[in-house]
Amino acid sequence: MKPLVIPPAAQRDDNAVQMLSAWIAERGLHCSLNIGLWDAQGKDEAVAWGILMADLVRHVANALQDRIGVSADSTVQQLLDSLRRELDEPTSPASGGFHPGHS
Repeated sequence: MKPLVIPPAAQRDDNAVQMLSAWIAERGLHCSLNIGLWDAQGKDEAVAWGILMADLVRHVANALQDRIGVSADSTVQQLLDSLRRELDEPTSPASGGFHPGHS
C-alpha cells in the first residue's frame, strides 16, 4: 500500500474535508466518495462534483506540465477526450455499492 501525502493546506485547516480517495486494486478502480456534503449545504451535489472534477483535471494537467513538460492546455484536451470516450464506451463497468461512512 502506497498512500499519498496529505496536502499541507489540508493538514493546517481544521475544517478540511476529504472528498475522495481512489485506488487501483485487484485490477480495478476502488473509490471512497464523500457524497452528500454539498447537498447538506443546500448546493447541487452533481454541479459541485463537476466543479471538483474540473479542478482535478487542471491539477493533473499542471502536474504533468511540471513533471514532463507537456502543455497543460494540451493535457486538458487529452483528458477531456479520454473522459468522453470512456463515458460513451466504458472499458470496464463501474460497479460496487454505497457504504455509508461514519461521522
